Amino acid sequence: MKKFFLWFASFRLRMLFRTAFLFLILAVVALAVTVLQGEKQRSYKNYQSGLAKTKEQIVARLRHPSGQLALLNPTRNSSGTGKLHPVLLPFSAIDFDDQNKVRHAVEMADCLIRYERHGSLCVAIGNNPWIGGFIYAAGTFSSGPLTAHEIGNKYIDGAHRMRVAVYLRGRHHRWLAPFEVLPPRRGAAFEGVRGRFTGYEELDERDYTGKKPVKDFRGWVWQEAKCLDARQNPEDCEKRSFFSVRLPVEELIADLLQTHRSFWPPPDLDDIHVRIEVLPPVRVEEVKSEVAQDAEPIITQKITAMPALFDSETPGAVTPFSLGDLGALLQTGETLRVRRENDERDLALIRGGKEGAEEQISPLLMRLIRRLPVAVRGEDDDAPAAVDLEDSVATPTGNYRIFLHGEADSVVNQTLSATATRLSWFVGAIMAAIVLAWLIIEMGITRRITLLTRRSRQLSRSVSEPDGFMSFDFSDLKGNDELGILANGLNHLLRRVKEDAGRERIRAAQEKEQWHAVGHEIMSPLQSLLALHGNPDDPSHRYLARMQQALRVLYGSASPSEAFQSSTLAVATLDLDAFLTNIAANAPHIGIDNVRYAPLGEPVPIHADEYSLEDVAGHLLKNADRYREPGTPITLSLSLGDGEQGKVTVKVHNTGPAIKPEWLEKIFEYGFSGSGENTTEGSRGQGLFVAKTYMAKMGGTIRVENEESGVSFYLELKRADERE
Repeated sequence: MKKFFLWFASFRLRMLFRTAFLFLILAVVALAVTVLQGEKQRSYKNYQSGLAKTKEQIVARLRHPSGQLALLNPTRNSSGTGKLHPVLLPFSAIDFDDQNKVRHAVEMADCLIRYERHGSLCVAIGNNPWIGGFIYAAGTFSSGPLTAHEIGNKYIDGAHRMRVAVYLRGRHHRWLAPFEVLPPRRGAAFEGVRGRFTGYEELDERDYTGKKPVKDFRGWVWQEAKCLDARQNPEDCEKRSFFSVRLPVEELIADLLQTHRSFWPPPDLDDIHVRIEVLPPVRVEEVKSEVAQDAEPIITQKITAMPALFDSETPGAVTPFSLGDLGALLQTGETLRVRRENDERDLALIRGGKEGAEEQISPLLMRLIRRLPVAVRGEDDDAPAAVDLEDSVATPTGNYRIFLHGEADSVVNQTLSATATRLSWFVGAIMAAIVLAWLIIEMGITRRITLLTRRSRQLSRSVSEPDGFMSFDFSDLKGNDELGILANGLNHLLRRVKEDAGRERIRAAQEKEQWHAVGHEIMSPLQSLLALHGNPDDPSHRYLARMQQALRVLYGSASPSEAFQSSTLAVATLDLDAFLTNIAANAPHIGIDNVRYAPLGEPVPIHADEYSLEDVAGHLLKNADRYREPGTPITLSLSLGDGEQGKVTVKVHNTGPAIKPEWLEKIFEYGFSGSGENTTEGSRGQGLFVAKTYMAKMGGTIRVENEESGVSFYLELKRADERE
């Protein structure tokens, strides 16, 4: 587990960078999803209240006279093209003789169709059948000052006139009504021209001599006094005129008189076509001058073909409010149904949404939003997928039921998906910025950290190999930033290490050659001295043999430390008590006096190499002699059973200064030589290192302890069987 943590820690910094950016991206995605879920839940609540407000708005509009007009005429043409059909008014009739009442009725009911040049027209019937089978027409047109028809003139085309045509049930009714001026009423506040349209059955010729006006045809016109353009001359400028006409239709009147139960409005109301034109006065002399011959039919045809001031079949008219316009209040997925009370058939079916108004929606976001759970009414209740609302509107001809259906799930998801699609660019831009920042850090920092870590790990593994680190180079990672400075420092340090290693190899080679030369020069004289002192009992022979063994150990080695560590000892059974007695006796021969040992008087067999153990004892005695107080003895003692079973302990004690606690382990390292007054010149710091090395090869140990009276070294060796 420890190795795993050490391995993981080697790339922890890189993982920190990458994990931080990963969590940042996940946080942005989680934030976006959380916001979408919250918005979806709020949208469900808002949709229910919004749909209820839409229903109230629709009902309020339909309860207004303009809405009632739309309910009473659900099939009304809203395109502004084609022939004009009468509509059923929410009023019983129109007081067509009173300009103010007529204006108020048609504007309140919003039945006026708007035309160019300030033209408008409303063609309608009242909802009370007992008023009479009349069709009402009211509207406006613009023209110059109205020219009146003179009483007694058989030609009526010299005045402003209205041409009216009604088509129903295969019959064609036509009236031509010239303008006749009326004197102003006494006390009337109206400023302008007031007159009437006197209706005649339209003839194919111009001469209306002896023709009587239609009794039930009534028409009034009021022209304003002010000009449409205030910059023009009031005498001949264009002015707006308002007219009100009642058209008698024999078929409708006959229906009311012949049936015991009146059906009103007429079932074929949509098949009745009405056309109204306002014609300008004609200067017959000018027309005759254009005609080659004075032919009445040609003149009549020419006058008939002249353009009208107002024509109800002029294309481009703007129709008033109709049930289809309620679709603008509905969203996609919402449906409005209108039915008569106690009738299961739909009078009108209106669907929300406009063609071509769909916003671009991401399919992925749509699927995500559909899967987001929401709860609106309670913690455990899911939001309803559909909302149904119902209400009623009362009209003079009966009540109508309003059914509003909304697909909450579809509308909310569609709207929220469109909004989320628009905002997804911002979320994508944020994530792209995060990824870009990660790539910059990855290429500029993390990659260099990875290379630096990998090379450092390889360098640490190859340091133990000869010339293992010589091929490593960090110069490509140098730079002016923190990592570049670190790589530069490592590269400089590695170069210094390479130089030091090169010098160390040269020094080791020189030292090896030196030891070769020393061994060669000393080995031959030693051979001669051993021949002179060939008796093993001769003390000189013993020291010469030790010198020869030391030369064999060192000869051919690269360094003394390697020589001592690679030496092979001849371990045999040795009497430790006799050995220590001999050491104490021969100590003066190596310049160490006053070495005391009290023999046990019995053999103590151990496993050791005699010459190597003698070297260990010699190094310890020299070290003790170097640091003991003058005149004090060096004491050797042997104890049995103090250590573990089968081991004996040799204690070498001297009276002198204590060893520093931090040096108790370092003094056995090769080359360590503590500074002090008693330090001899030329000390190489290898005596205790040799002692520890030889003791380990003989299966023993060595340690040092500070005591009150001085310093003691303890040697532990294996005890041999006495029978060996």
